[in-house]
Amino acid sequence: MLSRSGKVRVFGAALAVGASAAIVFGGGSASAVPPGIPDAATAQSELEQLTVAPDGSMDGYDREKFPHWSTVEGSCNTREEVLKRDGEGVEVGDDCAATAGSWTSPYDGDTWTETSDVDIDHMVPLAAAWRSGASEWTTEEREAFANDMESPQLWAVTDNVNQEKGDQTPDTWKPPLESHWCEYARAFTHVKFTYELTVNDAEKSALASMLGTC
Repeated sequence: MLSRSGKVRVFGAALAVGASAAIVFGGGSASAVPPGIPDAATAQSELEQLTVAPDGSMDGYDREKFPHWSTVEGSCNTREEVLKRDGEGVEVGDDCAATAGSWTSPYDGDTWTETSDVDIDHMVPLAAAWRSGASEWTTEEREAFANDMESPQLWAVTDNVNQEKGDQTPDTWKPPLESHWCEYARAFTHVKFTYELTVNDAEKSALASMLGTC
């Protein structure tokens, strides 16, 4: 699949390099966010360039068609890399799993110290991607999408909030914390734009409304 830049998105190129055990990660900030979030004006421009179309069929959909969490390096997978990236004072064991740290969820503002309370959310849900174009991708392309740490696609968030979101798009679900709506809409729009996924009318309207809060 070609990205907007015209380059083929290859799994692995977008993933951060793993690190050895006993190292403390996190920049001391509780407000870490994924990379690549555009400013509001850029996001609005990207929204206008998205193709508007009804959602496609869910026929054939299976989460296993979006392999995740894939190995980054050694024993570190994408989930563990996001936990290290987005947490504060994160410590990891020999198996790369976080043994200590704290994570503040931008969706609701809550902070957690147990990784069992933290999910890694796909900003554009896998099922939503499937019905807006990803059903036509190869498995390798879907793996790249499901593990992309280069765009604002992966977020460390409160687990039950992520489960509430499920595969919904902004027309039917928004983060409980309204002050996050601007950032959420900018990130969601950018992922759809980057991967040339479609939006339906209600979804585009909701994104425009959320960008209006910026």
